[in-house]
Amino acid sequence: MTPQDYVQQKAAASGSSFYYAFLFLPPPKRAAITAFYAFCREVDDVVDDMVDPGVAATKLHWWRTEVAQAFAGQPSHPVLQALMPLAASFQIEERHLQAVIEGCQMDLTQQRYLDYPNLQRYCHLVAGEVGEVAARIFGQTHPQTTAYAHALGQALQLTNIIRDVGEDARRGRIYLPMSELKQFAVPAQEVLNGVYSERFTALMQFQAQRAQRLYDEALALLPSADLRAQKPGLMMASIYRALLREIEAEQFAVLHQRISLTPLRKLWLAWKVQALGRL
Repeated sequence: MTPQDYVQQKAAASGSSFYYAFLFLPPPKRAAITAFYAFCREVDDVVDDMVDPGVAATKLHWWRTEVAQAFAGQPSHPVLQALMPLAASFQIEERHLQAVIEGCQMDLTQQRYLDYPNLQRYCHLVAGEVGEVAARIFGQTHPQTTAYAHALGQALQLTNIIRDVGEDARRGRIYLPMSELKQFAVPAQEVLNGVYSERFTALMQFQAQRAQRLYDEALALLPSADLRAQKPGLMMASIYRALLREIEAEQFAVLHQRISLTPLRKLWLAWKVQALGRL
């Protein structure tokens, strides 16, 4: 299996909405974003598949070393063998990959977030930096597009957090800020035990409204000069906003299930942005 085959399989197997946005890119950009996304999946899987935190920490340390070696011209893992020949062309820097690893490292050591600014730091690493790389690959020409990419990355990550509250709770994690649980009188134990209440619904509505504001902020930041090039990011915004509306329609029933869109609906939403240029 070639490195290119490996990253393609890794990206496709994830079933992520990101895959649908990749389909419309020209081959060089599709190759770069697929390799970068496969890297993100690799390091994220270290945490998601964690049985022993010590082993996971060792694996992340290995990835830090591997990234440094790759940018020094000696990649050994297939995802970096696929990515490195394209990195310079798309201005992908070592700091971007190390930031993603740092965000995954936070998952090993932190299972609660005191307040929203603390959660923002996490979102910056695991989503904002990813958005910045993606924007460069898609074809950024204006410096303000970086701010758009970070805002959109945060909106997407908050949507993930809303969708995965129950799944994360079963792993002992709560990404919703503790100060906001207190604000809405939702004990952490109720989240961990999957207890629904009007208080929980109000808390989740508050989270959804914040995410929607971030989508609006991101779209307002995107310069018109980069609108066409950044269509894949707009596809993600369309898919994830539709998911957020679906979760709201289900009254935030996320503690016992993972609400999702069908592959056909994701493809339709992506195609609509590609063909019609609108969300």
